[in-house]
Amino acid sequence: MMINIASDSWAAAQQLLGWRLVRQTNKGLVSGIIVEAEAYDESDAASHSYRGRTKRNDVMFGPPGRAYVYFTYGMHWMLNIVTEQENYPAAVLIRGVKSINGPGRLTKFFKVDKNFNGKPANRKTGLWIEDRGVKISPRQVKRGKRIGVDYAGEWKNKPWRFSLWL
Repeated sequence: MMINIASDSWAAAQQLLGWRLVRQTNKGLVSGIIVEAEAYDESDAASHSYRGRTKRNDVMFGPPGRAYVYFTYGMHWMLNIVTEQENYPAAVLIRGVKSINGPGRLTKFFKVDKNFNGKPANRKTGLWIEDRGVKISPRQVKRGKRIGVDYAGEWKNKPWRFSLWL
């Protein structure tokens, strides 16, 4: 079963909880259950697309299901999955998998860098998301404000971070 990445970012962020992030490396498969994700779209002052299309955020304007990978704080790669329809820039930041908290630690563990930017999240590219049948109760999902977006004014307090309590 495939997640409907073309759905809105908030629904996609919640749906991704309990799914597996999988990476094919030269040493085999690495995977982890997604336990934290944040939603972003163009109406949101915390989103990279808020001020329009740039070279950095161009991938967000493309088709859903692609990886949007960017470098931040001069040291961390961030992995997002583009959502919504083409030309409506929106994405979900994958913040954590079970036992790995923080998007920078996640990309380091999964060896995700700029080489994945713009590529479809599928087996062919070596980085994908799959459903392995984990059933999530709404009581297991916690909503909270996003992390690291204090610059976004009132948008910093939007409860668009979703966490899974296993």
